[in-house]
Amino acid sequence: MVERSGGELLVACLEAQGVTTAFGVPGESYLAVLDGLVDSGVRYVSCRQEGGVTYAAEAWGKLTGRPGVGFVTRGPGATNASVGLHTAMQDSTAMILFVGQAAMEHLEREAFQEVDYRAFFGPLVKWATQIESADRIPELISRAFATAQSGRPGPVVIALPENVLSARSVAEPGRPVRIPQPSPSRFDIDETLDLLDRAEQPLLLVGGGGWTPEARSALAAFAERNDVPVATAFRFHDLIDNDSSCYVGDAGVGMLPHVRRAITEADVILAVGIRFGEMVTDAWTLFDLPNPTQTIVHIHASDRELGKVVQANLPIHASPGAFLAELGGATLRPSNGRSEWRTGLRSARLASLPAPTQPGPLDMAAIMTWLQNRVPDDVIFTNGAGNFSIWPNKHFSFGRGMRLLAPQSGSMGYGLPAAIAAKIADPERMVVCWAGDGDLQMNVQELGTAMQEGAQPIVLVLNNGMYGTIRMHQERTFPGRVSGTEITNPDFVTLAKAYGFHAERVESTDEFAAAFDRAAASPTGALLELMVPSEMLAPTLSIDEARGATS
Repeated sequence: MVERSGGELLVACLEAQGVTTAFGVPGESYLAVLDGLVDSGVRYVSCRQEGGVTYAAEAWGKLTGRPGVGFVTRGPGATNASVGLHTAMQDSTAMILFVGQAAMEHLEREAFQEVDYRAFFGPLVKWATQIESADRIPELISRAFATAQSGRPGPVVIALPENVLSARSVAEPGRPVRIPQPSPSRFDIDETLDLLDRAEQPLLLVGGGGWTPEARSALAAFAERNDVPVATAFRFHDLIDNDSSCYVGDAGVGMLPHVRRAITEADVILAVGIRFGEMVTDAWTLFDLPNPTQTIVHIHASDRELGKVVQANLPIHASPGAFLAELGGATLRPSNGRSEWRTGLRSARLASLPAPTQPGPLDMAAIMTWLQNRVPDDVIFTNGAGNFSIWPNKHFSFGRGMRLLAPQSGSMGYGLPAAIAAKIADPERMVVCWAGDGDLQMNVQELGTAMQEGAQPIVLVLNNGMYGTIRMHQERTFPGRVSGTEITNPDFVTLAKAYGFHAERVESTDEFAAAFDRAAASPTGALLELMVPSEMLAPTLSIDEARGATS
């Protein structure tokens, strides 16, 4: 038997679960864990703010398929971290956040920075708990990893009282947890195939967490073999090769008319992994609730998601991978109607890709065309929230090896921490962070984390001097009455250079290609500040047009 401190035991438990990297902001409330990390094989990435910690951990989980791990101190550290927990929950991403806590004997006296984490985080995460004995660390760490990854993946919060971390224990780390994959019955598969066989306008609507590379491949193979169109949920574009003849677009913010039509006119919808949230349903207007007119086959790894919003004709409790593996090499009867349906939707998708020429010297439409032909086949894009994200989300096709890390929760500031996490996970891949000028400043200090860790992505900052999304809504609702949405920005180029990045300001379309090539060649990452026209609130909407829509 080996006697360890609680902090050392916790780190040993993480190693037993295969953790190689953790993100954190150091705090005195978990000094024993920091000490335990010194002699471990776990890389501790020191971030600049706790929101950056949880964003990075969420992106790690989304990219790798393994729970992202974070450490923050008590009180302010924990409350700062809540933004990434909300993102992980809405995105169905496995994450475990450890939070320092006051000593057990001081609790419920409003000790320094004391928070009741079960009460505070309970509604926000899958499970919030507190370890109150060093001997129980292996048990509760194992349960946390099982909970975060089972069913619908999501975040877990564990509070760590200081005296528990300093206590001694001879307990041994638990074995790696195994996550069961719920599988469909043969009857489920037969009924699904029977419904699809009789459908003339079927649709595969896919999203959510828990997807594996094998599940992605099986999805594409089944759809392409059987002429079934595929739409992805908001910011899950990378579940299928966007160049596939079956991919018809994303069901998310700014849903295009042909995707709305695909959902409302489908006779059978195979909904794999989605939770029928606000974005994929266009605020629940595309389905009659609780019983849609479309025939719905809803497949989800969590039985709690089945029947939560939509009462499916055929609810199936199964993970995406298990369901698609059982669907296997099934071939539906040939159908001219199905083929024409898929062809029409695909043609509409292709027609939507080119954006109109933008006014002014810098044309983002031309830049997107250039990037589509320039970036590597395994590029990783990240973005936070704002109208700038329309460019990578609506006017770019993600190939088979590409990834998109972006928040379903619509959270600003996500893109940079996510890009840093991606660069740490896979240093050889090109990682491009898309950001607006407002979005970047939510977490711009994480450029310091990138510099310290040698994990420096390419950052494209679209600078229009405003909170563009809110300004768009403002102009539509209160035209001409601008309040609170203008931004006075720093010199982003000088700021990025201070963090060791190569940086340039790009003011015209002609300057972009050479600037991007220099950015890609930079060994210390790069930031390109793109001076986009302030009159364009979105690729297809100017300020004057927004005001005119309400007049």
